[in-house]
Amino acid sequence: MDGVFVVTIALEANAWARQQFGECALGDKRRTERAVKYAAAVVDHPDGSTPDQTEDAADCKAVYRLFDRERVTFRALAEPHWRATRAQAEGLCLILGDTMETDFGNHRKATGLGPTGHGSGYGFFLHSGLLVQAETNEIVGMAGQEIFHRRPRVKSENSYQRTQRRRESEVWGRVIDAIGSASAKARYLHVLDRGADNIEVFCHLRQQGCGWVVRVAQLTRIVEVGSGEQCSVRAALKAQSVLGTYALSLQARSDQPAREATLEVRAVRVTMLTPERMTSYLRSIGPQRIEQWIVEVREVDAPPGVKPLHWVLYTSEPILSLDDARRIVGYYESRWLIEEYHKCLKTGCRVEGRHYSTARRLEAVTGILAVVAVRLLQIKTVARANPDLPADQVAPRAWIRMLGQVRPKARIVTARDFFRELAKLGGFLGRKSDGEPGWITLWRGHEKLKLLLRGAAAERKRCG
Repeated sequence: MDGVFVVTIALEANAWARQQFGECALGDKRRTERAVKYAAAVVDHPDGSTPDQTEDAADCKAVYRLFDRERVTFRALAEPHWRATRAQAEGLCLILGDTMETDFGNHRKATGLGPTGHGSGYGFFLHSGLLVQAETNEIVGMAGQEIFHRRPRVKSENSYQRTQRRRESEVWGRVIDAIGSASAKARYLHVLDRGADNIEVFCHLRQQGCGWVVRVAQLTRIVEVGSGEQCSVRAALKAQSVLGTYALSLQARSDQPAREATLEVRAVRVTMLTPERMTSYLRSIGPQRIEQWIVEVREVDAPPGVKPLHWVLYTSEPILSLDDARRIVGYYESRWLIEEYHKCLKTGCRVEGRHYSTARRLEAVTGILAVVAVRLLQIKTVARANPDLPADQVAPRAWIRMLGQVRPKARIVTARDFFRELAKLGGFLGRKSDGEPGWITLWRGHEKLKLLLRGAAAERKRCG
């Protein structure tokens, strides 16, 4: 059950695109072929516009026609990838959930978009569940996603009416249900931020047989402790003795220097009760008692002027020791990967830079870009998780030979060797203090290597 599996990705663009989009049900095989062809072009130039990514005007128009078709939707394009991701899952897998806001600006005149931000922008929201291997943080893929639009507030609506109509927060439960239960060879642990601190979310998770780690948003929430005593989350933790302490090295940030933080850990078992004012979903399933643990990590003796680190987490996992608590905190720390995914989608694929004229078309092109962004993130993490894999297990031999020719001093034997040299081609300096390369330098190196390979192929064809 807790075995570790190795994630591999096809680096060759056409093979990868066929793997990800070849099973799309778009109503016509020719549309599926067009989607595969376009996805391969996006892989080679993810931040380019559609004209930049296509060979000529006819090819570009064919892509525009593709996204005009009624059956070519975000879900139709991305769902085969979601199914394949869930099928690959083995052992303990984290599902990192979060919502990303897109803003296409109020000057673009794209029809069908909803308000974003404080109402000054227009776009949609993308809620994602990124599936990663718990022990290695390898990116398996996207387990499920949903695009939704914010509806303008109705001024005449009172608080009870707002509670009863469909709320944005319900997307957490819908995506949890869409991802569903794990197969017999896997176990899911959803890792969610404060937006999921909602009893409905815990009910959905329990119905699907999934575990969870959720950041607490409401320290004043009343919970039941011990033999029926009720108190706030804050009071329940304050009454606990320290489970243990440990040191954590924190990197420097713009507002504070690097430091060694001393952290105290507390834990308590509680029961969350159904609120008096219930939504239609809670009424449909009846009163619930959600038994779970709370873990608190609090920094002590923080330097003057520095905000102490403080995390409070709900979890379905039993906390019987300091090691149990630290493991749960480690799972929550993996949430940075979903933030990296959003960066890949916004910066690496420039999803907000698309100039399609309707929300439906923008959603459809996002179906391609959302899967390409997973690939960007995988390329960064695959070598970190399995650095000693032979290089030819992660890259075509022709790529390794070409990279060796343009970087003649390099010795490319392992996956780590290949990806570091690829990043150096994209501007990574590789000094001792630089750590491992990020996805931006990796992708720049990838683009340069693809151009070199393409030029070499053209020269061979010219020379016969």
